[in-house]
Amino acid sequence: MPSTKINAMTQREWLELGFFYERDDDLKEWRLRGHKAGLRQFAEAIRAYAANPRNRIVSEHEHFGPYKYLEIGTWPTTEITDHWIAGPISEIHQLAQLMEARLDKALVGDCVFLRSEFAPSSPYEFILEIEEDNFDPSKADLDSWP
Repeated sequence: MPSTKINAMTQREWLELGFFYERDDDLKEWRLRGHKAGLRQFAEAIRAYAANPRNRIVSEHEHFGPYKYLEIGTWPTTEITDHWIAGPISEIHQLAQLMEARLDKALVGDCVFLRSEFAPSSPYEFILEIEEDNFDPSKADLDSWP
């Protein structure tokens, strides 16, 4: 069991990230839960990843969140797998734009499904779950609350 100090650090990292994520291998989905501003932070991080010339090399990637298992990466084709959400830089940039456009129209309680528009043949779905503005992503991580 993690110490109180580790749990507090993990909770701070979720708050800084602005959303909570989890991967469900049985359902084959990545689910990001957050208020619109937090989810927009992720779209901005994806955009920054795509803008960095270093990331044009295939297999480059960036990890997100306290547990670091959410990865965005550069790959020749778009894909959403248990490993990552990846594609050519141009497609990663378009994913950020797609997320922002879909968030503009989403309401609290909506689930935004992105696989069909980003990587339709991928085995995993990519879902944004829109929460209230007061949503605390650290509270969704039951492992960091004793």
